[in-house]
Amino acid sequence: MEKITYEQKLKTILKALDSKRGEDIKVIEIKDLTIVADSFVIAGASSTTQTKALAEEVEFRLTQLGVEPHHTEGYGPNNWILLDYSDIVVHVFNKETRDQYNLERLWADGKEIDISQYLGDE
Repeated sequence: MEKITYEQKLKTILKALDSKRGEDIKVIEIKDLTIVADSFVIAGASSTTQTKALAEEVEFRLTQLGVEPHHTEGYGPNNWILLDYSDIVVHVFNKETRDQYNLERLWADGKEIDISQYLGDE
């Protein structure tokens, strides 16, 4: 299977989150700030059930492309699920937990990416 590009992976993640009605989806490019990842994808959910559904949809779609997360966290309480794909780390939060941790503020020095280019029609 050929290697999937960063752009293909990001588009797949964003379309998966959008398809399950992820709320306030953001991409923050952090590659110039840390070695943790190139970017964070942050999405909100209205319930713990939706949080789990969003994360599972991302995992499902990337697995279909032969991409597995290196690490996952948070599937227990489902308030914050993290999917680490090395270059992209996906954070799916319920509203209260997202407000509490406010990653957008913590990583305010990062560059927010316009996601409309990834969610447009094929």
